[in-house]
Amino acid sequence: MSDTLLSVEDLWVRFPTRTGTVDAVRGISFSVGRERVGIVGESGSGKSMTGRSILRLIRAPGQMEAKSITFNGDNLLEYSERQMRKIRGHQISMVMQDPKFSLNPVHSVGKQICEALRLHTKVSRKQARQGALEMLEAVQIRNPERVFRSYPHELSGGMGQRVMIAMMLITDPQLLIADEPTSALDVTVQMKVLAIMDKLVQERGMGLIFISHDLNLVSSFCDRIIIMYAGRIVETCRASELHKATHPYTRGLLNALPRIEEPKGRLEALQRQDSWKQEASVDARV
Repeated sequence: MSDTLLSVEDLWVRFPTRTGTVDAVRGISFSVGRERVGIVGESGSGKSMTGRSILRLIRAPGQMEAKSITFNGDNLLEYSERQMRKIRGHQISMVMQDPKFSLNPVHSVGKQICEALRLHTKVSRKQARQGALEMLEAVQIRNPERVFRSYPHELSGGMGQRVMIAMMLITDPQLLIADEPTSALDVTVQMKVLAIMDKLVQERGMGLIFISHDLNLVSSFCDRIIIMYAGRIVETCRASELHKATHPYTRGLLNALPRIEEPKGRLEALQRQDSWKQEASVDARV
């Protein structure tokens, strides 16, 4: 892979509990270039914690440490909080899972998109408004003027997610982290939102980290797939070669998927093994 944007080495995320420390992410290493990388795993596998760690969004009592998190040659672990605020939402953007909890309910959509742009660039209010309208149009919102004046509660789930994508892309970031951006949407809206995201990412030559629990969706959308289990990377492969996956966890996920062309009377249940938790993480820097 050429033109590496992000390289993560030996990342750990821990949370103290009454019964001891829980390792949510355990020593993973991976890299991302100007490509679409999917991170897949069941709930609790550490996918979202990995995405948040890149932007150093793990707050106390959580603890995050790594040998390095390198973005464009600079180690983000050496950045001050003030320097990180210039990275977040500008050079690296993150689309959260549900727009209802990400958008401010007391401000209009347009005001929030303009704020994101003016926070990182020196543009006038008029230029910010024009940029916001153009971005809303780019995510295929039919009436940008109306949506610009609307409040989050006045939008459908699909439209709210498009607004979030517009807000995260208006600053023209180099890397986009999408944390299950379509999980709350129905299938038809899912595909529309993914098509919009894919088009914008490819046109802008960005890197994309797509976090999801849907293996089918990721394999059809991404270039490369990282499989996580219990905080570790157990396997990484090209999306086109997913059928050649060898790890029993990946095979178990594949066998549990319903297939129209191969109907089964009963889908296989995934049989987890304790040994998977003890295996060393796969270095996904390929």
